[in-house]
Amino acid sequence: MNKLIDIFKEFNTGGIDKWNYIDKMYCIHSVLFDYAEYIDKTNISSIEIIDNEVLMTFRDSGIRFICSRNDKRLAPLETLNFGNYEQDELSMQLKLIEEDHNVFDIGANYGWYAMHIAKEKPKAHIYSFEPIPNTFNFLNKNVSLNNLTNIITFNFGFSDNEGVFNFYLNPKLSVNASLANVSEDKEISNVECSVKRLDNFVQEQKISVDFIKCDVEGAELLVYKGGINTIKRDCPIIFTEMLRKWSAKFNYHPNDIIYLFKDLGYSCFTTNKDHLLPFNTMDENTVETNFFFLHNEKHCNQIGLFTKQ
Repeated sequence: MNKLIDIFKEFNTGGIDKWNYIDKMYCIHSVLFDYAEYIDKTNISSIEIIDNEVLMTFRDSGIRFICSRNDKRLAPLETLNFGNYEQDELSMQLKLIEEDHNVFDIGANYGWYAMHIAKEKPKAHIYSFEPIPNTFNFLNKNVSLNNLTNIITFNFGFSDNEGVFNFYLNPKLSVNASLANVSEDKEISNVECSVKRLDNFVQEQKISVDFIKCDVEGAELLVYKGGINTIKRDCPIIFTEMLRKWSAKFNYHPNDIIYLFKDLGYSCFTTNKDHLLPFNTMDENTVETNFFFLHNEKHCNQIGLFTKQ
């Protein structure tokens, strides 16, 4: 429902007189000034309204972001709501990613992480994977809008099996799109999407992987199982979401990821400001949802540098 258009039509069909029309329209227009007084308290520096689109610009990075009308948990909206968005996690990623790294952004959504990394590390190669077609379109629009030529986008996801699979999507929560109905939302819809194995893709492309960001709403362990040979070979730094309620939909516990990587020589960390904090096992009292895995030998220098208090 668009109240502006409805009021506009009502006036033009003679349903209300000019002064009532002006009053009704002003009640809506006045919210523009509310935003002008509010956004300086957030990491959003500007909100642009252009034909059929709303764009927001992040204050610290200058990244511009095209928003979807129906999606209520986009990074810019989260930033408006809470002042910032996963700032500690992004800051640590930018410290760990080197200039020539190959970065895999698995579950790219609209590209918030990919765009910030690409702008900060212009010589890095960012491979962004997003299986949901509509979300993928917004990802491409945002990459193009910011003229980021070091991002390559792919319209498929990763798991431990290849093929075309049913994804569950609530258009109002694109970040919750998953191979399982993790949110158990009544408004869920089904979308067929392509899925590959990470090992197969890396072999086909003949590339190595230095850094993996993986946020696939509970299916993270499946991604790692499908890329186990690549992980063993390249020992990339891994940044991953792990939630007990999401992983339960795939019949595993986040500790299974921790144990898998421990067997491969990795240690698990959370982040706080500029520090990595060692993390051993997840229990019912764990509140953290984002974690870093660094290889004890390959990344010993980074571990030593960023775990110092």
